[in-house]
Amino acid sequence: MKDRGEIIPLLHTLRRPTFFTRDHDFYKADLCHRGYCLVFLDVAFDESAEFTRRFLRHTAFRTQAQRMGRVVRVRHTGVSYWQARVKKAHALRW
Repeated sequence: MKDRGEIIPLLHTLRRPTFFTRDHDFYKADLCHRGYCLVFLDVAFDESAEFTRRFLRHTAFRTQAQRMGRVVRVRHTGVSYWQARVKKAHALRW
């Protein structure tokens, strides 16, 4: 699967997944859905595993329930995210 048109419908069939990607097309507020979490890793390829672990250990995203309904961008400086039913972006520092 290479594009949003295939991945988003698949996420709707899964039970509360957290999907990690390096594709910036997934960091859009209109993709928020309370049934899944999208995480855009805005870091170098060889840093992806480190920042995936860092994100999953963050106090605001540690549990599956905390992640659901969010579209997240992970960067060196911190995390920004859109949340379902909220019209503004949020930002957290590491």
